[in-house]
Amino acid sequence: MPEPRLVSVIIPCYNQARFLPEAIESALAQSYTRREVIVVDDGATDDTAQVAARYYPSVRCVRQRNQGLSAARNTGLRASTGDYVVFLDADDRLLPGALEIGAACLDAHPLAAFTVGRHRRIAEDGTPLPTRRRPRVDSDHYVSLIRRCWIAMPATVMYRRARLVQAGAFDARKRCAEDYEVYLRLARSFPVIDHYAEVAEYRQHAGTLSRNAERMLVATLDVLSRHRPGPDASAAHHAAYRARENAVWYYDRLLDTVVSSARCGQWREAARALYVFARLLPRHRAYAARRLTSPLRLALRSLGRRAAA
Repeated sequence: MPEPRLVSVIIPCYNQARFLPEAIESALAQSYTRREVIVVDDGATDDTAQVAARYYPSVRCVRQRNQGLSAARNTGLRASTGDYVVFLDADDRLLPGALEIGAACLDAHPLAAFTVGRHRRIAEDGTPLPTRRRPRVDSDHYVSLIRRCWIAMPATVMYRRARLVQAGAFDARKRCAEDYEVYLRLARSFPVIDHYAEVAEYRQHAGTLSRNAERMLVATLDVLSRHRPGPDASAAHHAAYRARENAVWYYDRLLDTVVSSARCGQWREAARALYVFARLLPRHRAYAARRLTSPLRLALRSLGRRAAA
């Protein structure tokens, strides 16, 4: 029997030392023993390095000045030697069997750039939260990712190292949606496999970057602009780009911020969110048309009811 492939678990950490032990221990507890665990201390000002050192020699710690999540992941990738790679955020956890499931899937599909499973949500203290189960994606992964990024957290993905390196890894200039950009870049050129098993726990707390609707909307629109369909693109590609459901979700979140801030008398925050919403709205014409015409349709419907009465 051939020797199992080495899997690298890379844990970037910036001031998340309070969660780091759980992330490390979830990687060390895996049934898949051909693994290495690397913590990247991205210029943390807390005791990240000291926490990681407690697990030496089972865990290596690489330290660098603060450069952001993308650069930290790339640093970990360069320091690692695994054929397969998982990026585990320091506040999340792997479920038992995650590495075994991902590695077996990549072994079975040698052309795949990455394989992906499902996650479940946990609260800040680690207790379970309700999690909506996404549909399984069996085909057209690239187009489906343009429509909606159904990969909710990085640790559900296991990359084939050679494909990730070939694609240029993560764009260090990006501070948001950098993982989404990589998924699209790889899925456009290589097969993707959704094995659909539950492999990770996604911690929900105030520091979660994806809660910032403004930053995420700007980043998402920028990522998607590079995947605008050309004249020879399929009808499904055109329809997915028009929909861009992730952007719609962040637009709606910004509107929620406008309303909630105004109700609380936080007029500066409300005005800022409204300005960002209005500035970015032309970049999603389908959403803009719906948002701008729906009040008019409602008014006309109301007038019609009154005339009928």
